[in-house]
Amino acid sequence: MNFIKKLAIILGCVLTMASNGFAQSVANYPDKPIKIIVSFTAGGTTDILAREVANQMSIRWKVPVIVENKPGAAGNLGTEIVGRAPPDGYLLLANSIGPISINPTLFGNLAVNPQKALDPVALLADVPNILVVPASSGVKNWKEFLAYAKTNSGNLNYGSTGIGTTAHLISFLFAQKTGLNVVHIPYKGAEATRDLIAGRLQFMFATAPSVIPLIKAGQLNAIAVSSKKRITAMPDLPTLNELGVDIATGAWFGLFAPAGTNPTIVKKLNETVVSILEEPAIRQKLLGLGADPILMNVQEFTKFVRHDFALWAPIVKASGAKPE
Repeated sequence: MNFIKKLAIILGCVLTMASNGFAQSVANYPDKPIKIIVSFTAGGTTDILAREVANQMSIRWKVPVIVENKPGAAGNLGTEIVGRAPPDGYLLLANSIGPISINPTLFGNLAVNPQKALDPVALLADVPNILVVPASSGVKNWKEFLAYAKTNSGNLNYGSTGIGTTAHLISFLFAQKTGLNVVHIPYKGAEATRDLIAGRLQFMFATAPSVIPLIKAGQLNAIAVSSKKRITAMPDLPTLNELGVDIATGAWFGLFAPAGTNPTIVKKLNETVVSILEEPAIRQKLLGLGADPILMNVQEFTKFVRHDFALWAPIVKASGAKPE
């Protein structure tokens, strides 16, 4: 047997062993700790949902599923970390509509484009935004809010979890449709809520899970919800549409993996997340927080993400929003 034939046999054996090892690795997934990167600070909706899902994954798979917050650059920092990671299924991203659907248009020259660098895994929940004010303002309903806004015209500051987030764009549309003279102050994440409670901001559109506990604790007052219909967690809270403001939108949150992750691993992750969201106790817990769990398979979620990006691109351009 000549040298070339021997080399071909050796290479064939090596490739076969590598292929078998890879197949076994996929079949045994997960066999070591998984880390989920959250693109925003602790305490926000992305963080709340990620920790709930991570806890349930850990229980089911008997491996640690760790959540790590990497806020910064309007959610782009965490997105970039996962977008550049090896596609082995052990580093995932919990993210929201902002970094995924809005930022590619808002920033234009992202180091990592989430539409290309990430594989959609599972939709976690659809979440409306609630118009909230500091309890210390004394404003308790829509009529009082309008009177307060008129009295303080030119001195109304609103916060958001970052430029281009739904909290920002909904507030922009809200000011446009109501004729309010307002100033936008962007934050990295949940710090905006703390400044709102302290009265340094006058109002904010915040995701329901991040503020409902604060509303119940008497720190914030809820004025309206941005969804098409009233939410289970606060059935007495009117929608903006009911109040005559033509806005009916919110935010969504999902789980992603680096592009190129083995489809079998992505499918297993999706099926696990869906089964978690199907559990009555988990579903009721999320509904109570103002988050509506949505069940989609990988193909459905991938289509959803692509469609949502196409939907928001012209809105972002029309808003004139620019990264700071």
